[in-house]
Amino acid sequence: MTKRSVTQQYPDAQPDLAPRTRGVIALFEENCTVCMLCARECPDWCIYIDSHKETVPPAAPGGRERSRNVLDRFAIDFALCMYCGICVEVCPFDALFWSPEFEYAETDILELTHERDRLREWMWTVPEPPALDPAAEEPKEAAAARKAADKLAAQQEAEREQQAEQERQAEREQRPAGPEEQAGPDQPGQRDVPGEES
Repeated sequence: MTKRSVTQQYPDAQPDLAPRTRGVIALFEENCTVCMLCARECPDWCIYIDSHKETVPPAAPGGRERSRNVLDRFAIDFALCMYCGICVEVCPFDALFWSPEFEYAETDILELTHERDRLREWMWTVPEPPALDPAAEEPKEAAAARKAADKLAAQQEAEREQQAEQERQAEREQRPAGPEEQAGPDQPGQRDVPGEES
């Protein structure tokens, strides 16, 4: 009550947005496999996806041809979207992201259905993910993967040491014996001298 109100001079001065601002949903279409999971989980049914199948030639001679889905249309009707973020969370291939962009108002409600070209443009406004907290607990999956990698590295190191020892043993066996090795203590080429150790 005792302070003067401060008005931000928008659009001359852009507002300071929070790091996790939910502006619009951006599409990284290279990662989209047309699994339709986002469209099925959307409670507002505001995601429209069209695709077709195409045949991929075999990767190796004599292989079998494969079919894959090709994305034809990916559109979001932001007049229906309630910005719940379920589509971003359920996407298993990291194709959908939150963008802090909020300047997409239109004079006609029909123009709030944005196609994949517009969604791709918003992809470049997605901020970098925050750095991991060094004091955070390591996820169980990452800890198990790290232990497995350490165990595999230790096994490989032991195998390399064993192989090197076998190679050294093979070199010793192939090397011709010297005169000292050829004449043993019981052979006539060597005699005991009194007062000296044999």
